Amino acid sequence: MNLRIAKKDDCPRLLELVHELALFEKAPQEVTVTLEEFEDAGFGNNPVWKAFVVEVDNVIVGFGLYYIRYSTWKGCRMYLEDLIVTESWRGKGVGKMLFDRLVQEARELGFNGMTWQVLDWNEPAINFYKKYEAAIEAGWLNASLSKEQILPY
Repeated sequence: MNLRIAKKDDCPRLLELVHELALFEKAPQEVTVTLEEFEDAGFGNNPVWKAFVVEVDNVIVGFGLYYIRYSTWKGCRMYLEDLIVTESWRGKGVGKMLFDRLVQEARELGFNGMTWQVLDWNEPAINFYKKYEAAIEAGWLNASLSKEQILPY
């Protein structure tokens, strides 16, 4: 297994894994980002995300993608948007390799912590994060506006 920083050429495979995750999370219709938007957001003039990938025999089997989140309570924190391991490679250390590298990155960049979301029914993921003694909070509800909802304003 080879761990490295993602590059622009990886984006098509990363989006494949995003679609795989969306199927697993029972929300495939929710992935609306285009390849061009994804590439630009990571590698354009103003990149907003960074990712680490794990590849086996030159095929990406997992990735962790983050961006910087600012909290008025906590300061700069890493927001882990996705930690995805393709189904056939789960339970083989890929997720641990990625998560450990992300924790190291947060420490190296001086972030005041890491945050992420996990679905309340995703027991394997919850158990994975509990191994790190992660605090898993209840009581917060997600809120959002879609592009279509923003356009009229």
